[in-house]
Amino acid sequence: MEWLRDHRHVVVERNWRNPPHEIDIITLTPDGHYHFVEVKTRHEGSLTTPAEALSRKKISNLIKAANFYVELHAITSEVWLDFMGVVQSDDGSMSIEFIPDIAGVHW
Repeated sequence: MEWLRDHRHVVVERNWRNPPHEIDIITLTPDGHYHFVEVKTRHEGSLTTPAEALSRKKISNLIKAANFYVELHAITSEVWLDFMGVVQSDDGSMSIEFIPDIAGVHW
């Protein structure tokens, strides 16, 4: 969350759910764009990276959830689907990988 705020994202929703839809974080940037952020966390030394845990099915579900949210809230501004991977170290520090536009399209 701090990383997003440091990069000028204002958090609109956290852990938004409307079964079967769910979105980890929804933010708004100064340019008026909504960002739907999928977050995956792994511990340092895990067999897979956070990004490797992001499947096509998960992206498809995120697109459906974002579309539902956009319709529900009558959002007319540009929408992005982003990914945030977090790796936690034994010492408590974290490294963050942020990948914008994971679906290859924004609307």
